[in-house]
Amino acid sequence: MPRDLISRYIWIVDTLTRYERLTRRQLNKLWRRSSLSDGADLPERTFFHYRRAIEENFHIDIACDSQGRYYIDRDGSRQGKALTNWMLDSYAVNNAIKGSETPMDRVEIEDVPSAREFLPVVLDAIKENHKLSFTYAGFNRSRAEHGIRFLPYFLKRYKQRWYMAGVREKSGDIRTYALDRVKEMTVIDEKFVKDPEVTLEDLFGNVLGVTSSKADVRTVRLEATATQAKYFRALPLHHSQEEEVHDRYSIFTYRLKLNYELVHEVMALGEAVKVLDPPELKAMVVTELENALKRYRPTEDMP
Repeated sequence: MPRDLISRYIWIVDTLTRYERLTRRQLNKLWRRSSLSDGADLPERTFFHYRRAIEENFHIDIACDSQGRYYIDRDGSRQGKALTNWMLDSYAVNNAIKGSETPMDRVEIEDVPSAREFLPVVLDAIKENHKLSFTYAGFNRSRAEHGIRFLPYFLKRYKQRWYMAGVREKSGDIRTYALDRVKEMTVIDEKFVKDPEVTLEDLFGNVLGVTSSKADVRTVRLEATATQAKYFRALPLHHSQEEEVHDRYSIFTYRLKLNYELVHEVMALGEAVKVLDPPELKAMVVTELENALKRYRPTEDMP
């Protein structure tokens, strides 16, 4: 697909997302101002073809209300918006690189664990409510675990790794598995009924990372330096983020469950961030820091 067409599709979706609802006249006026139009109109027939192409390539519907205004008809949830943005960004970047004549030794891409072998299998299993059987080589086990029977409910992407979350059939509890640690996977010819009480928002809505918990949601307050505050504004630590600005620092408030990823995310920020609340999180971070320091101190039996 030509790069200029992809750019046009992305421009239409991005424009309707930002303005929420636009008539054909309003959209055309914005189109003429864009660098893609060369000052020309966007013909109605062309717009119709673009709408169909956007639906086919991105699974994004452009609907029209009773007042003749066009809008993105999609899942309005936080997850739906994030998934659409990720798909558009990934598609645009992929086409930009493929169509570019820039030498590959001038572009460096981060090497990340791959999930492409099993991602399509899991997606189909979630769609059809089929059980899975797989072998898993977790980092916390000395040997791979074979024959895990699993009811896949959800997929989650975190720090460029794909995870599937669902019910482990043997124990009946919710588990999360990284797809890049799966060694073998087969689809079982058995269907399951998903528990409607278990939602993606319930599992991960108030969690940083992929470690779900039944613990209570807490109010987390972090004091950040003025420089770190800029990074938090550009890339929020969590979607619940709220900021209280002061002269030389900012206080960021979140609604989160305390887990492993949260502690280590705070530690990774070093002196740029200080935990104010809750006391339990502060104690967890202090304990981790003290244990880390012990590894640098000479032991008593050393000469």
